[in-house]
Amino acid sequence: MSLGILTNVAATYAENNLNQTQGSLQTVLQQLSSGSRINSGADDAAGLSVADGLHANEAALTQSAQNAQNGVGLLQTADGALSQVTNLLDRATTLATEAQNGGLTAAQTTAANTEFQSIVTEIGNIGTATNFNSNAVFSAAATNFVVTDGTATGTTTIAATVGALTTASVGTATGGGAGATLSGLSLVTGAAAALAAVNGAITDVSNQRGAIGANINQLNAASNVASTEEVNLSSAESSIRSTNYGQATSDLAKFQVLSQTGISALAQANSVQQEILKLLQ
Repeated sequence: MSLGILTNVAATYAENNLNQTQGSLQTVLQQLSSGSRINSGADDAAGLSVADGLHANEAALTQSAQNAQNGVGLLQTADGALSQVTNLLDRATTLATEAQNGGLTAAQTTAANTEFQSIVTEIGNIGTATNFNSNAVFSAAATNFVVTDGTATGTTTIAATVGALTTASVGTATGGGAGATLSGLSLVTGAAAALAAVNGAITDVSNQRGAIGANINQLNAASNVASTEEVNLSSAESSIRSTNYGQATSDLAKFQVLSQTGISALAQANSVQQEILKLLQ
């Protein structure tokens, strides 16, 4: 091999290798400091795509679990209101039974009817005034609660219908129809008819609460599934994205040694060129 000074091939090789080592060392240090194996698309393009997709699924599932719990809150509000309606109807039953007693005076029957009418009015007020997040709770229209992982095939819509609550429709009949009517009843002129209507209303309210309870259980199950799926996807994302510290620390030691030896090799390659000067002496 001839001696020359125009091109120091050995130094060029040493410099290229040193640059590559420094780049790898920088990548390892970034992984160690960030805790993430993928800090740019260049680190793992396919892995980044999968991890970002999983992260989007996790975000959708987290919100879906909250959506379902909001639905549970709405339905529990309705159930609590209906529990109070049942208490009122129990009192109305007592009054209607009492009004059928022939031993009451007209004034006593009128007093019982006055309380009965106030109970009917209050049931209507409960139906009108019960709200959840500024929305009326008692409605014949279905409320849709969406549980999704962010994909079309992973979306489930749960439709829950609380049902209307008015003096003309207390509870819901079997099959979801209108409940019993308490409008126009009087203990003075028709205590027996009033008692029959109140008993029917108690049955319909029980039916309504049963349907609401089934929806609550369904929403709780959907929330639990979404939460479990979110945890599993988070684990999968972590396995792709997170730094493997055992491997990274091993690579760090390797590249630190290569960096030191590369600098030494470059210094040696440069010093060889100085030997040519001896030929000119």
